[in-house]
Amino acid sequence: MKIFKTILITGLIFFGLSVLFVFWANFTIDSEAEDNVTSEISKLPNEKVGLLLGTSKTLDNGSPNPYFTYRIEAAAKLYHSGRIQNIIASGDNSRANYNEPEDMKNELIKLGVPADKIYEDFAGFRTLDSVVRAKEIFGQKSFIVISQRFHNERAVYLSHRNGITAYGYNAKDVDKEAGFKTNAREKLARVKVFWDFLFDVDPKFGGEKIEIK
Repeated sequence: MKIFKTILITGLIFFGLSVLFVFWANFTIDSEAEDNVTSEISKLPNEKVGLLLGTSKTLDNGSPNPYFTYRIEAAAKLYHSGRIQNIIASGDNSRANYNEPEDMKNELIKLGVPADKIYEDFAGFRTLDSVVRAKEIFGQKSFIVISQRFHNERAVYLSHRNGITAYGYNAKDVDKEAGFKTNAREKLARVKVFWDFLFDVDPKFGGEKIEIK
C-alpha cells in the first residue's frame, strides 16, 4: 500500500509539472512572437522572400483542406501587394504521390504568382526544418512566414532562436471546432520546440544551396 501511494504521488507530481511545462512553453512562444505576427499587410516590412509553410492540400476524407487554401490565398495576396518578391514553398515530399511544395506552387501559379518567383523546398518536413533551411539553403536571414497565426508564432520564435529576423503574415484561420485537433497538436508541438533546443536537434537534410538573390 505504501509503495502504491508513493507511485501515485510521484505520478501526480510528474503530471502537474508536465501541465505547467505545456503552459509555460505556449506562453513563452506567444509572448515572444506577439509583436512580429500580424494579419495586416501594412504592418509588415518589405522582404525579398516569403516562407510559405506546407500542409496537405486535402483532408483524409478527400475534401479540400482549408488550412492549405487560406495559406495559398495569403501568400498570393502578400506577393501581389509587393511586400515580398519571391516565395519559398516549403513542405513534405517524403511519400509517393504526396508533394506539398508542388501542390503549393501549382495553386500559387493559378493565383497569378510567376513560376520563376516560386522556390520549392522539398525537405520542409517540420517547421524547424523550413525556417533553418530558408537561411542555410536559400541564403535568407530575414523573411516573412506565411501560415495561420498559431503556426506563425512558433515559426517566428524558432527563426529568432536561429539568428533569423522573421515576421509572420497570418492567413485566415479555421473555426475552432473544425481546427480542434490541429490546435491541440500545436500545444504539444510547442513543447517539442524546447525539447529540440535541449538536445540540439538540427534539420534532417542539408542539400545543395539555392541562394535567392
